[in-house]
Amino acid sequence: MPLSPDDWSAVALSLQLAAITTALLLVIGTPIAWWLAQTRSRWKGPVAAVVALPIVLPPTVLGFYLLEALGAQGPIGRLTQALGLGLLPFTFAGLVVGSVIYSLPFVVQPVMNAFEAIGTGPLDAAATLRAGPLDRFFHVALPLARPGLLAGSILGFAHTIGEFGVVLMIGGNIPGQTRVVSVQIYDHVETLEYGRAHGLAILLLVFSFFALLALYTLAARRKAHS
Repeated sequence: MPLSPDDWSAVALSLQLAAITTALLLVIGTPIAWWLAQTRSRWKGPVAAVVALPIVLPPTVLGFYLLEALGAQGPIGRLTQALGLGLLPFTFAGLVVGSVIYSLPFVVQPVMNAFEAIGTGPLDAAATLRAGPLDRFFHVALPLARPGLLAGSILGFAHTIGEFGVVLMIGGNIPGQTRVVSVQIYDHVETLEYGRAHGLAILLLVFSFFALLALYTLAARRKAHS
């Protein structure tokens, strides 16, 4: 069954959400991954556990606490209201916040692994050439960690496309604003429109397959050149 205009609207919204979330995750997650890969602080374990928490935490639990924090009586909700930004729940901006938190470990972990794989040799060599910490990060570490950054981007994008519990809890089901593909599939199943649900589900299945294929191809090429 062909996709309806509402289906395509949900697809477009999901792609927009995933693109913005992935860009923010790279900006936020890369420094966290670098710190985790380099630090010997006693706080490394607790910080790594907090970053990885969305992997094991039920999405509805995370969505509930985000809803509380971003709501009118929550600390973040009070701050956004004081700044004149209004409330974030049941808005696209709220979806972005929830998606960034929920997909954070899927970007941080591959990037951190890439930083750890570099070792100290290239960084020490750069230091002997009087490269400062920022120079070593931007001109040595980041280029060498490019495969990890690409893997993290693919994982973060794909994970955001497929998320359901968090986006439903914090965004609700508003057509054109917060109704993403996963929620649209849920709506079709609730109304017994299995044909329409099948069309969107196949789309996500194919997308997920090619995302994983890209990751495995990237890993194979990296192994072949190592």
